[in-house]
Amino acid sequence: MLNLKFIQDYPELVIEKLKKKNFDATEIVNTIVDLYRQKNEAQQKAEQAKAEMNKISREIGNLFREGKKEEADSAKARTSELKDTIKQLDGQFAEIEKKVSELQILLPNLPHDSAPFGKGAEDNEVVKSGGEIPQLDENALPHWELAQKYNLIDFELGVKITGAGFPVYRGKGAQLQRALINFFLDENRKAGYEEIQPPLVVNEDSGFGTGQLPDKEGQMYHVTGDNLYLIPTAEVPVTNIYRDVILDAKDLPVKNTAYSACFRREAGSYGKDVRGLNRLHQFDKVEIVQIAHPEKSYEILEEMVKHVASLVEKLELPYRILRLCGGDMSFTSALTYDFEVWSAAQQMWLEVSSVSNFDAFQANRLKLRYRDENSKKPQVAHTLNGSALALPRIVAALLENNQTSEGIKIPAALVPYTGFEMI
Repeated sequence: MLNLKFIQDYPELVIEKLKKKNFDATEIVNTIVDLYRQKNEAQQKAEQAKAEMNKISREIGNLFREGKKEEADSAKARTSELKDTIKQLDGQFAEIEKKVSELQILLPNLPHDSAPFGKGAEDNEVVKSGGEIPQLDENALPHWELAQKYNLIDFELGVKITGAGFPVYRGKGAQLQRALINFFLDENRKAGYEEIQPPLVVNEDSGFGTGQLPDKEGQMYHVTGDNLYLIPTAEVPVTNIYRDVILDAKDLPVKNTAYSACFRREAGSYGKDVRGLNRLHQFDKVEIVQIAHPEKSYEILEEMVKHVASLVEKLELPYRILRLCGGDMSFTSALTYDFEVWSAAQQMWLEVSSVSNFDAFQANRLKLRYRDENSKKPQVAHTLNGSALALPRIVAALLENNQTSEGIKIPAALVPYTGFEMI
């Protein structure tokens, strides 16, 4: 969340910057500023009341010793009045703090200056592309038909067991999934990321810390009996490792990677673009997370983008990298790069990764800080994460782009993990 002092000191800047995210923050920001004006006025009154009460308290004993009982009783009555006033003002403080907190969490993160203006995906900026788009013959099949032909994924069985969006992988389809997970984890570890195996459910504090809660779009699966949430990404439990933690600056950046199943309700997702593996309720993903020094976080973001690009290139998939416009960025992100791979049979780009810098937005919620040797006061860290990579659309592109008359060719980098070169 945004720093309250920053909001108070630069209200017009906050309002102006959030216009890039197509978010009108005028009313919220002005209300926060006004509430803090009320709080400051009440605080001054409380301090004056406490000072008067302390002064009178010191005088009461002298008045009794001097035999001035009526004056002493009057002074005692005045201290009682002041105590009630202070109690009322304390209640006002608490109410104001509550209102401010409720408003504060409604404000999205400020977009980075380099994020382009725009309302949606059509305004995103392509910053790089790579690989050759394959030319398939007219009989080429989409991945859901290839999955059925080679008995790799059973969508109907998933519907029977659970419901739509929960496919069953089998045979070489399951082996391909496992191969990709191990490949991504190994490549991430080689790049210096410590592997984590996190829980798949989190509590409210964890969901709030990384910005998934409050769940404005209804995407989280809620385990109501225990008030826990199925994770939408490993970002949530991994980043929350550092909630309420003060790190040493010399240990930054902290680099973690984790494989997890991910669960998303994907409310409101319908149509041809969500067929097959294009959009699921449960899917596998390998995540990378970094906790960084604020002065280094955008340099680290570029390094993470290069690392994800290397994974896609090793899989021999045509791809492009987009810098997201303000209107297409998430609530928590300051700057995001999306990776898309070309789906040859569907003739469309499929998103397979988002790599984001959240600046101090998540860290403020998490109370995640670091301490420099020369600084007495801990400073707020920056958090970053990215998919490295999400499996479903990678699998879709691999199946479609590599189909031949003999079968589906496995990229050379994956063969040591699959144990076979062809499906």
